[in-house]
Amino acid sequence: MSAPEVVIYTTAICPYCERAKRLLAQKGAAWREVRVDREPAQLEAMLAKTAGRRSVPQIFIGARHVGGFDELAELNLEGRLDALLAGA
Repeated sequence: MSAPEVVIYTTAICPYCERAKRLLAQKGAAWREVRVDREPAQLEAMLAKTAGRRSVPQIFIGARHVGGFDELAELNLEGRLDALLAGA
């Protein structure tokens, strides 16, 4: 089974975005970053996918909307992040 795509919606000045990317890097995960401050159409896409959540980061692992950094960190603390990143 291949690893699911990880997508992070971010902005230029966002400490939680940096923390999320750092945690993913520690896990050896690759991700695609989408800067919503540079691409208004991507902001609209993020809002549609997240039921209107405007805060960043918004993180997706495969089709699953994880949420922001706090939710990502919680998954890691619970020991469930590795399985998600592996596609299990």
